[in-house]
Amino acid sequence: MGADETIVRVTTTLPQAPTALRIGPYPVDPPVVLAPMAGITNRAFRRLCREFGSATSIYVCEMITARAVVERNEKTLHMMSFDADEHPRSMQLYGVDPKTLGEAVRIIVGEGWADHIDLNLGCPVRKVTKLGGGSALPYKRRLFANIVREMVAAAEPAGVPVTFKFRIGIDDDHHTYLDTGRIAEAEGAAAVALHARTAAQLYSGAADWSAIARLKEAVTSIPVLGNGDIFTADDALRMMNETGCDGVVVGRGCLGRPWLFAELSAALRGEPIPEGPTLGRVGEILVRHATLLTEHDGEDKAMRDIRKHMAWYLMGFPVGSQLRRSFATVSKLSQIEDLVGQLDPDVPFPTDALGPRGRQGSPQTKVVLPEGWLDDPEDDTVPAAADVMHSGG
Repeated sequence: MGADETIVRVTTTLPQAPTALRIGPYPVDPPVVLAPMAGITNRAFRRLCREFGSATSIYVCEMITARAVVERNEKTLHMMSFDADEHPRSMQLYGVDPKTLGEAVRIIVGEGWADHIDLNLGCPVRKVTKLGGGSALPYKRRLFANIVREMVAAAEPAGVPVTFKFRIGIDDDHHTYLDTGRIAEAEGAAAVALHARTAAQLYSGAADWSAIARLKEAVTSIPVLGNGDIFTADDALRMMNETGCDGVVVGRGCLGRPWLFAELSAALRGEPIPEGPTLGRVGEILVRHATLLTEHDGEDKAMRDIRKHMAWYLMGFPVGSQLRRSFATVSKLSQIEDLVGQLDPDVPFPTDALGPRGRQGSPQTKVVLPEGWLDDPEDDTVPAAADVMHSGG
């Protein structure tokens, strides 16, 4: 469909208003969570999403390694910064050692650095799973239970809720999500979230929303959130209708589209969904994003960071190849402002930009795991050398 054609809005509605979602003491209204994404959900991007969405939704900081918190790594402490008016301050940790994770949580709540802590159990990439981390870890049920227990005990005195985000399992022969949800619930988690893919799928294919429904049936005393293939407000409504989940976690769908949070807020509150922005408005948002990044990280790092967002912001718009290349190689904020001035501001938002964006790729033929990892799911031995720095998923 061309950019000048009429945008058709789908009008799915919820059969009833969603039950008020709370994570610990915090109401989440509407029930929307920005998923932590490495290199994406920094302070600048979270602020941009909050400016479009509800101040009482949750916007999670990019993933932080527990070992780096314990060692008070300077770069990590900068990544952990929040705006003064950001509340609740939500942080996702990665780790595999119950003791290290417990100590990281004690430091975070002792310093008052976060109001909500999530644990990454969804990262599917080889360099993580081969060490037993990320989406490999829930297979070890006793180890996972020990982790939940340590983190909850460390956070409880400060009233900080701890949640867990995980995948369906390692592959189609090793589903873990129902056990993972039940264990988290039994050990004191405040909520769980399911990315409805296996580690083997990476980000390919379609998310299996029926797994979210099954998890919701299995976990009854804490909220269950759904994640996977929410690219429009209508997707969020359909997920909640089809699965009964208590809220949605949005990741790749908001890449280059922070205004998706305005659409989600309207849809989940039964209000009219706003029209997508014109190209001129997208240009203004892009400049705003780059400005916030510059304020947070300085111009040099901000410009390197914003380049990866350009294709997402301009997706589907009739922007010439030369102008696209210029956007992808910016080195100064003033360059972005000049390039935005060359865009046709009246071009309407294209419907073919509403679909999938971000990582997709092909599934893995085999998830790489530590030797003997699948031999005994009750083995609670901490995998060696797994507390390393890496990105999450």
